[in-house]
Amino acid sequence: MAESDATPLSAAQRSRIRRLSQPVEPAPGDEAGELNVVPYLDIIMNILMFVLASVSVSFVGSIDTTPPAIGGSRVRADVSSKALNLAAFITSQGVSLKTSGGNIAPGCNDTGSGITIPKLPNSDQDLANLTACAKRLKNANPSFKEETQVTITASNDIDYKSVIDVMDALRGDGEEELFPEVHFGVAR
Repeated sequence: MAESDATPLSAAQRSRIRRLSQPVEPAPGDEAGELNVVPYLDIIMNILMFVLASVSVSFVGSIDTTPPAIGGSRVRADVSSKALNLAAFITSQGVSLKTSGGNIAPGCNDTGSGITIPKLPNSDQDLANLTACAKRLKNANPSFKEETQVTITASNDIDYKSVIDVMDALRGDGEEELFPEVHFGVAR
């Protein structure tokens, strides 16, 4: 109970107490309270786990290969391939050409081992013979006429100019476009 000897409050004091005890809206710059994001994160995590558990994904990669022959000593020829697949290997002795039929022999007349186009006596590439050989290979079969790609690989000791010269010689001879799409291979 209230004590009897307490002095009563004045009107100004009662007004101030009433004013201070009223709830006040926060000012635009004041923080109204913290937003609790934990329930939101719980819901998102549950949805994510459901999606990951219910999605089935299968990744399939395939590599085209040619199986070995019965004896295992050589690779079986792929009869369905009618592509030339020209590749040029630039070495310090000259340029060796290879097709899907095998290595091109020196002189560019048949398949066999050796450097197809040897360097000239002054140590320059024989670019005229290289272009003539590429033209002969492209015209050897009517199905090769559509071929536009050549892969060029160079030894580590070959200078940049030789690579560009061989690339230009294989791209065309001025009259006819031979292999305009040049790909670079990595020497092993």
